[in-house]
Amino acid sequence: MEINNKLRLMVISTSTVYGSDFLAYIRDRIADFIQVKDVLFIPYARPSGVSYEDYTQRVADALSPLGIKVSGIHEFENPGKALIEASAILTGGGNTFLLLKTLQEQGLLSVLQARLGDGIPYVGTSAGSNITGLTIGTTNDMPIVLPIDFDALGLLPFNINPHYLDPDPQSTHKGETRETRINEFHFYNEQPVLGIREGSWLLVEEGEIQLKGNLQARLFQKGKAPIELSPGKIDF
Repeated sequence: MEINNKLRLMVISTSTVYGSDFLAYIRDRIADFIQVKDVLFIPYARPSGVSYEDYTQRVADALSPLGIKVSGIHEFENPGKALIEASAILTGGGNTFLLLKTLQEQGLLSVLQARLGDGIPYVGTSAGSNITGLTIGTTNDMPIVLPIDFDALGLLPFNINPHYLDPDPQSTHKGETRETRINEFHFYNEQPVLGIREGSWLLVEEGEIQLKGNLQARLFQKGKAPIELSPGKIDF
């Protein structure tokens, strides 16, 4: 799959790292990336018990020190028009099944896909990153709702597994590891899966994918041993 050279994406594993406030570790890089002062926020993956309004306000509070104004897509009478007119788009984390189902039901998935294909800056964290891949089949979330299907935006030639965790040799937990779950996925599916560790992200610009941050990412391909990818350009 060839990367659209107009795409401008930040595909972030997590909004919060240990010892840091919400978006604090990444917000300067978000500002440098989007290069605009107005952002449309998609809160549809909202965490349980958090309203769209509260979730949007949390993002607004995090980005306000940088002079960035955040508006929630739910505030607009016509969400599709809001996507078309947005200067930059940010989609937050929560539950990926809920996010995808809501985008599908509102007829926004294809609109979002088209806008990103035209080069509007897009920032996704967690669930917002999951949907940039081929499908959401490697999300870590429980299927609390049922989307029409699992097809995502298909902007990248692989699936995303955010919050990727390595097995802990000291752990007494004997359940499946993240690697085991991805291998199970590959028993039935062909597409590669990129596990992105906390504090890392993908930067997609000019037809290239760059791994950013200080940690490696883990690439899983069906029938092959996993590969550790160092920060820098990723080739497929």
